[in-house]
Amino acid sequence: MEFITLNTGAKMPLEGFGVFQIPDAAECEKVTYEAIKTGYRLIDTATAYGNEEAVGKAVARAIADGITTREELFITTKVWVSDMGTEEAAYEAVKASLKRLGMDYADLILLHQPMSDYFAAYRGITKAYKEGLAKAIGVANFYPAILTNFCETVDVIPAVNQVELHPYFVQQSAIDNMKAYGVIPQAWGPLAEG
Repeated sequence: MEFITLNTGAKMPLEGFGVFQIPDAAECEKVTYEAIKTGYRLIDTATAYGNEEAVGKAVARAIADGITTREELFITTKVWVSDMGTEEAAYEAVKASLKRLGMDYADLILLHQPMSDYFAAYRGITKAYKEGLAKAIGVANFYPAILTNFCETVDVIPAVNQVELHPYFVQQSAIDNMKAYGVIPQAWGPLAEG
């Protein structure tokens, strides 16, 4: 498996398994477990997906079955900021995600959308990162102008910006913008959608 080193020193696998649109808990747990068994080490979920608990159960099962260790896995989750509005709410959202995952830390925690007061939300996620609740933090769906303003303002530059990237939507200017700030682009739709 190939890895990329994030700006925090964390090593992120270049390929991962996402569980968007798998709301059924039993199905999500099963396919996540099978993905880990197959060799995936990056697992991507989000509060908005409603399946963090199922992902956590699959990870725990894979570890218990000796398929992998927690240290070999890279778990990403995303917190939704539209209804948070405060630093404390975002910080508590991170802790709630970790509780649902059954984990002491996530490898990467992302702001899911640049909505509401995403600066305050990012400060809450930054607090969680500084306390060791995440190995890296970042953003998702931040277009170039928003990311530029964001990176010029925050204390901790996002490690990742997870955006739609695929052969039919290359977004070269967005990639160039991320590179200028040392933010790693991560595709949420690398093979396109539909």
